[in-house]
Amino acid sequence: MTAQHHGRRAPERRTPGGTPLAEYGRFFRTALRSPTTVGAATPTSQVVGRTVAQVVPRSGAPVVVELGPGTGSLSGAIHHRLPGAGRHIGIELDEGLVRHLRTNYPRMETVHADARDLRGVLDRLGVEAADVIVTSIPWSLLPENAQGDILRQCHEALTPAGVFTALTYLPMQHTPTGRRFGTRLHSDFDEVLTHVTWRNLPPILHYTCRRPLVTNER
Repeated sequence: MTAQHHGRRAPERRTPGGTPLAEYGRFFRTALRSPTTVGAATPTSQVVGRTVAQVVPRSGAPVVVELGPGTGSLSGAIHHRLPGAGRHIGIELDEGLVRHLRTNYPRMETVHADARDLRGVLDRLGVEAADVIVTSIPWSLLPENAQGDILRQCHEALTPAGVFTALTYLPMQHTPTGRRFGTRLHSDFDEVLTHVTWRNLPPILHYTCRRPLVTNER
């Protein structure tokens, strides 16, 4: 899922979140404190972040919502691509990570809330719809009702041409919750593309979903 560069390789850009070592330390402390909230062994790599950011429009005034930004390992790449008129909204459940994100990613409007309150958060911020929703929340750890509730709200919050992109560990697609998650995406969107980033430990499976379908019952 790496971003493609033509010609010479562009120099790496530092994200505002600090050194990789500091980010790993912060991530591990949070994971130990709230394992069911973080649901990951390591923060995602910069390779994953650059790939995720490719779904962000580079012109206009797009609204990008990030569910569970964590330490901000995806947020910096989103910032680099988001145009000046765009909005980046982060919804984070962990209070310590909220403080970290507000300090290190001031451009992102970080809200201390549960992803299950997505629609309420957007209403409070005066946002009618999102152009992009990015999430790396631990889908494989969510019970069926929570998984369905968040996906329903994501579906309803997107514009007709919106993009929903979710990250999960590659082996998780074979678990019961992982299979249910994939099935739900195919029923909610006209197009569901998958891609694997091998340059991450463990490898990351991407779901990139476009054109939310309208149905009478969710």
